[in-house]
Amino acid sequence: MAGGHSSAAVAHTGKNPFLKIVAAVSTFAGWCSAGMIVAAVAITCQMIVVRFVLNGSTVWQTEAVIYLVIAATLVGLPYVQRLRGHVNVDLIPLSLAPRPRFLMAILTSALSIVIVGVMLVYGYEYWHFAWERGWRSDTVWGVRLWIPYLAIPVGFGLLLLQLIADLIAVLTGVDKPFGLEDI
Repeated sequence: MAGGHSSAAVAHTGKNPFLKIVAAVSTFAGWCSAGMIVAAVAITCQMIVVRFVLNGSTVWQTEAVIYLVIAATLVGLPYVQRLRGHVNVDLIPLSLAPRPRFLMAILTSALSIVIVGVMLVYGYEYWHFAWERGWRSDTVWGVRLWIPYLAIPVGFGLLLLQLIADLIAVLTGVDKPFGLEDI
């Protein structure tokens, strides 16, 4: 939707219980993502105090902040999708009649589901490989890498769930294709 965020840009759920549950899960993921950002900022502030005020060394802070910000990005994907916050160009959907717009929405949703599904499968394999092999980071902290890597399948899994809900909402008429009203 051009012009910024409004309440109309949020994915609609109607009375569909599946859509409501997915919306709640996506919102919870958004809150978790925000919490990770707040934690990363707090750790960064603590790291600054330790380094420059107390003249001490930091062992885990930089790595923790990096993992938290990456996890916040991945886990926050479904919430941003629910709010329609991803960058979009709606020039083509705006210029289409309702039926071609509907078909284009179905096609783009299906392609998005396939792409995110592939990323989920490979992300899960990567996470599982780290788990199975007992990978650790090459730092003093030595984080078990399956922990931060878990954000990959969780984030893409939740995004996939939100994309499926969006497709169902359009197919059932709960939401309009691309959130655009018929002209």
